[in-house]
Amino acid sequence: MTSPQDRRVSTLNPANVLTVLRIALVPPFFAILVLTEGTAWRLTALALFVFAAFTDYADGRIARSRKEITTFGKIVDPIADKLLTGAALVGLSMNDELTWWATWIILAREVPVTVHRLFLLRDDVVVAAEKLGKYKAAIQMLAIVVYLLPVRLDPLNGILMTIAVVMTVVSGLEYLNARRRAALG
Repeated sequence: MTSPQDRRVSTLNPANVLTVLRIALVPPFFAILVLTEGTAWRLTALALFVFAAFTDYADGRIARSRKEITTFGKIVDPIADKLLTGAALVGLSMNDELTWWATWIILAREVPVTVHRLFLLRDDVVVAAEKLGKYKAAIQMLAIVVYLLPVRLDPLNGILMTIAVVMTVVSGLEYLNARRRAALG
């Protein structure tokens, strides 16, 4: 008789399908954001982003509730998250709706941290997101949603993005400090 821990979890499970779907939504979202104009197109980009962001929430809950956490999910989920937020930030900056400095600061934290986590996975070391990192991701998503609205919500959009940038920097420093402490034993 096999225990629940012994059962093999298929890579092709609902959580991983949602993760792959999130990646698949990035190119059409980005194309609509940067190549189209008008309220209907903007609402379409917003809907794609919100749906893709929801899959980020849903895939983790599904994987944990069904006990179907896979190496594939551990690797691809954070990449999918960064592709989605990165595409949104770059697209908004290309459209001159978001300052490039905000995009660069966020990407300067997200890319190296994600790459570092992937290197740690080679040694089966999983670095779970800290609470601040989860809050950071949520405020980034919220700020992007506000920027994607077809109407400007000044100064709310700027305030939310400033909070997102600050939380990104602080959570990056927290990540570095936690890794330093882990290395020192």
